Amino acid sequence: MLEFPLMLILIIMVALAFDFTNGAHDCANAIATVVSTKVLSPRVAVGMAAILNLAGAMLGTEVADTVGKGIVRPEMVMGCQGLVLAALMGAIAWNVITWYFGIPSSSSHALVGGLIGSAVAFGGWDTLSLGSIFHKVLVPLFTSPLAGLVGGYLFMLLLAWVCSHIQASTGSHLFRRLQILSAAFMAVSHGLNDAQKTMGIITLALFLFHWIPEVIVPTWVKLACASIMGLGTAIGGWKIIKTMGHRIFKLEPFHGFAAETSAALVITTASHFGAPISTTHIISTAIMGVGASKRLNAVRWGVAGNLAIAWVLTIPASAAIAAVSFLLLDLVGLGK
Repeated sequence: MLEFPLMLILIIMVALAFDFTNGAHDCANAIATVVSTKVLSPRVAVGMAAILNLAGAMLGTEVADTVGKGIVRPEMVMGCQGLVLAALMGAIAWNVITWYFGIPSSSSHALVGGLIGSAVAFGGWDTLSLGSIFHKVLVPLFTSPLAGLVGGYLFMLLLAWVCSHIQASTGSHLFRRLQILSAAFMAVSHGLNDAQKTMGIITLALFLFHWIPEVIVPTWVKLACASIMGLGTAIGGWKIIKTMGHRIFKLEPFHGFAAETSAALVITTASHFGAPISTTHIISTAIMGVGASKRLNAVRWGVAGNLAIAWVLTIPASAAIAAVSFLLLDLVGLGK
């Protein structure tokens, strides 16, 4: 019977720990609006999101392929045992910092930044797949929040036009029911994009340790990552739910349905093209777009500005932490 090297076991455990923090950190993406509008209780909403995050995680591998072989060049980092571990250390550290302060930053970009920082610390800039990073990370970094903002704004205007002749009491009752469906759609799309990132990082580690011949996600990796993300979602991130559900724009079921549906459509589309986008970016800006459709000053733009600063800092901050982590691992003989 083959035995896993201890270093590989450690990397897989740390990767699953990141997946857990991702689920706990980002569960707000799927349920913040449905909780803030009091359509579902926090306990029911978290349970629903956990199950549907798990289901969504099993629906594809396009994003996992990007993370596994579209950020670093596998042939350039072959045999570097500490690279993935350092990347995860950078991503987890940034996740914990932003979770502590209740900032809905991007776990996805924290992981990408971690990979970039550890790879550069190992072998310089030539280790990076710069073209793929530009097209599948940096371009979506700017366009996906814009898509969420515009999508939320336009979808809200469309709903307002369609429902202009519906009585207020009837509309409120209808959208309280519809928001359950939109929250479910959001949870599935979150799992589809976010859980695949950890699948990609574990698959890359297996390749670097010569346990698989090419960077293709094994079935057991998909099952493990989906299950751990579901467990993390079940724990929840209540500070971030408070920020997203109340501080950006005071939501009602009508607004929640518009924000969740438009955000889920953007995330599902990006997942189809293998772009590891930030579900946090999308739902946050979708909420802003919905609020702006009512009136511009309905959105607390100061809070939005603080979120934007965190988004910009995520990749360089996690990259710096990962680079330092790699150098420390190398000092104790665990880097290469």
